[in-house]
Amino acid sequence: MYHPGGTIKDAVYSIASRKYVLPAIQREFVWSQEQICALFDSLMQGYPFGEFLFWQITPENSGKYRYYDFVLDYHQRDDPHCHDLGILPDSPLTAVLDGQQRLTAFNIGLRGSVAIKIPYKWWNNPDAFPRRVLALDLLTQPEPDEEGNRYAFAFIEESRVGIDGGRLWYKAADILKIRDDTAWPDMDDWLNDKDISQEQRSLAIRILSRLYQAVHKDQTVCYYEERNQDIEHVLNIFIRRNRGGTVLSYSDLLLSIATSQWDNLDARKEVHALVDDLNRIGSGLNLTKDFVLKAGLMLTDIASVGFQVRNFTHANMAILEKNWSRISAALVETIQLVTGFGFDGNSIRANSALLPIAYYIYHLGAPTDFDIHTRYEPDRKAIRGWLTRSILKSGVWGSGLDTLLTALRDVLRNTSNGQFPASEMRRVMAQRGKSLEFSQEEVEDLADMGISDRRTFPLLALLYPFIDLQSNRFHIDHVFPKSRFTTTRLRSAKVGEDQIESFIDLANRLPNLQLLDGAINLEKQAKLPAEWLDERFPDDQARQHNCNLHHLGDVPREMVGFGKFYEARREQLQERIAELVNSV
Repeated sequence: MYHPGGTIKDAVYSIASRKYVLPAIQREFVWSQEQICALFDSLMQGYPFGEFLFWQITPENSGKYRYYDFVLDYHQRDDPHCHDLGILPDSPLTAVLDGQQRLTAFNIGLRGSVAIKIPYKWWNNPDAFPRRVLALDLLTQPEPDEEGNRYAFAFIEESRVGIDGGRLWYKAADILKIRDDTAWPDMDDWLNDKDISQEQRSLAIRILSRLYQAVHKDQTVCYYEERNQDIEHVLNIFIRRNRGGTVLSYSDLLLSIATSQWDNLDARKEVHALVDDLNRIGSGLNLTKDFVLKAGLMLTDIASVGFQVRNFTHANMAILEKNWSRISAALVETIQLVTGFGFDGNSIRANSALLPIAYYIYHLGAPTDFDIHTRYEPDRKAIRGWLTRSILKSGVWGSGLDTLLTALRDVLRNTSNGQFPASEMRRVMAQRGKSLEFSQEEVEDLADMGISDRRTFPLLALLYPFIDLQSNRFHIDHVFPKSRFTTTRLRSAKVGEDQIESFIDLANRLPNLQLLDGAINLEKQAKLPAEWLDERFPDDQARQHNCNLHHLGDVPREMVGFGKFYEARREQLQERIAELVNSV
């Protein structure tokens, strides 16, 4: 419902009396001093500065959430945050969903102050943060500057209020002290002892009167009012309203709620720090706060793993905070395990696939040697096979994700044999249309994958499990060097014109790819595979053993034999892939 009317004075008094509050979903105040000055200039010029969005919370619902006060005296080092008002039960409240920055700017300008560090001074120096108040120079003609501002607003130290060189600074907050019935006398009294000319006095009266009119009289506060008490509905409105500025995700809002409800730890700080730590492991998996938040819900057995406000209750967040160190340890061990398998941010297409693994490790007690100790070798083998198949299979981690994760959690919770229940998980996944069985057509598609497909590395890792990906940095190598597949070089190699285009296309597909140690790959460079094998394995038996391991077959010595090599290896890979992906 749209409501016109209301003055800036009314809005500021509503903030002072805590009639207006900030819900936990709001972010911190981020406006600069220049932005505050520009807002007051717009107010003075009569420009619209946007409507607000208020959420009217009924007394019976006010105790369900946590609230914050508006920033008043901002101190960059000592007091940069909104103050926690806690829970305010049994009170009708107006929570500001859109307009926090503007209302805070008016609150600071008309009631408070800012203390920003002076450049080049030390943070621990108290003199580096002088307190400044918003002031208006009454002697500057209201003429537009390059940015269209007409009025000379600035934040100054309060000692400079009054005559200061060629300026006459008026503290903006003093305009609130003027009563409607004494406006003119009060303004005259303030100017009487100022040593200014009559012309300057007339200008000062005009500017001061405009400030009084803009704050006390003009009905500039317009707002939409939301009365729906459903928090999910309200959050969706909030997200949509904020898309024009810095984009907010649903998890941003939920993290804010978690932060407001933790008693001893700072949820936002802890989550962001853990995300950074996880992404430093191995080559990095590009994990986000969404992953960590969902992991917290899943690992602690909160009813649903979905990003819904009803899951972010005070009771649930207390569980999350209490178990935070265990959650962090389990996630660290999970990422160490997965990156030890050779996966990175390119090969893990869906981070949600890691959550069942993290749940299993969490309920084992997050052993720090899970990724290396021999007693966990059967678990590691089962996890690696299940994870690889779930990554190779299209559509597993798409729609219905929360339902799938909840079902897998039930399987893991109820496992009784003390081992990672890969077979039972596959059965439950199949019941939900997420089968890990691969048809012949899917197997053929896998065998034809290109090097740019994110599934290529996991498939090669599955095909060649004997490669120690944990201790070495392996490259995806072209068996026949990519540099050989140019039209000019293929013609020089006597490849027929009718085969050149096909050779170039097949060069980057799975049958011409293998995993090779990075140092060895650099050594190999652009040599043809037969020549390189001769140098690398001078013993015929060792050479043959390597070719068998990597399904290379009879490697031709010339480029003209690439086509037959490709088809033969493709057939072998198809057979091996079918065995691996459809095995129990």
